[in-house]
Amino acid sequence: MNWSLLWVLLLPVAAFSGWLVGRRGGARKTGHRVTRLSTTYFRGLNYLLTEQQDKALELFLQIAETDKDTIETQVALGHLFRRRGEIERAIRLHQGLVTRPGLSEQHKTMALLELGEDYMRAGLLDRAETLFSELVQADAEVPQALRHLISIYQAEREWQKAIDHARRYQSSTGESMGRLVAQFHCELAEAARQRGDYEQAKQELAHAFAADGQSVRASLAEGRIEQALGNDAAAMRAFERVARLDVDYLPEILRPLLQIYENREDVSRAKAFLAEMIERHPGVSPILAMARIIEHEEGRAAAAEFLSSQLRRRPSIRGQAALIEMSLEDGSSDLSGTLAALKQVTEQLIMRSPAYRCSHCGFGARNHHWQCPSCKNWGSVKPVHNLADA
Repeated sequence: MNWSLLWVLLLPVAAFSGWLVGRRGGARKTGHRVTRLSTTYFRGLNYLLTEQQDKALELFLQIAETDKDTIETQVALGHLFRRRGEIERAIRLHQGLVTRPGLSEQHKTMALLELGEDYMRAGLLDRAETLFSELVQADAEVPQALRHLISIYQAEREWQKAIDHARRYQSSTGESMGRLVAQFHCELAEAARQRGDYEQAKQELAHAFAADGQSVRASLAEGRIEQALGNDAAAMRAFERVARLDVDYLPEILRPLLQIYENREDVSRAKAFLAEMIERHPGVSPILAMARIIEHEEGRAAAAEFLSSQLRRRPSIRGQAALIEMSLEDGSSDLSGTLAALKQVTEQLIMRSPAYRCSHCGFGARNHHWQCPSCKNWGSVKPVHNLADA
């Protein structure tokens, strides 16, 4: 339920009630009209609260017909049209309100904001951008318009404009936008990296860290850039920082980090880091990595024993697949045919499962997204424990 809509709907009720109290000795006929309208409002609100939009719309259409001069009623009705997917109807209603003569600035702003949302819902982003920009230019204290502009610039991938408006929103409201600004700078850094402009990418990452000193994404990008430039020590520190900032992202950095440890022949640091991660990370990725080191140092039997003991404490499909693989490579089992079939089934289960999931809306994906394609939330799509590649 949209509580801002609920507030809009309640305003006329409060106004009518105040008018009724002020007119205690007024005509009985008018009093009955107010009571009837108030009752209808509350019935409509009840329908909205119980997600019965059709019944709510029917009631508010009655109210709008009875009380054509109440702007809040018309705005709320347009909002309902938009929620039902009747975008053209919502646009016509809100356009009519905007052009109504004698409309106060407050009511005009309310109608323009709703009209802008209609345009966004219809995919008319250019119209919405123009409308919201005019609102912002007319009055810098329009947080909703700034918020909508930030959303539009994200959709259009105009990251610098998104940064500028996010900073303006922060100045206007006092709400921190540092994490969001850092994401936008990381988008610019990624674009520069893809062009091969590593210096520009590093500058954008510096801006990202200035906005959010705990940015996991900026740390991950820094590690990848430093590794590409051959700066293994700097890349190693950046990758280790990623895991310590947010251990959920461990699967994203483990493979390149292990490669760096190998390049530097630093097995002791690798084992110390993996031991720390096994304690902190609920998934199987660090366990599999440690098993590979044990196999290299002590043999396959020791690695299989370590992996088996860990899987008894934290069962894992991917861990099971690795254990089966070890048994098949050993070649000493009489059950090699059965194990091969079981391995195939296990791999199919892994392939059918999403490797990443959004903690905000539950969206699942095989590939990582910094912005959820479904709910548009930033930084909420993370590796699924035991399924993301180690």
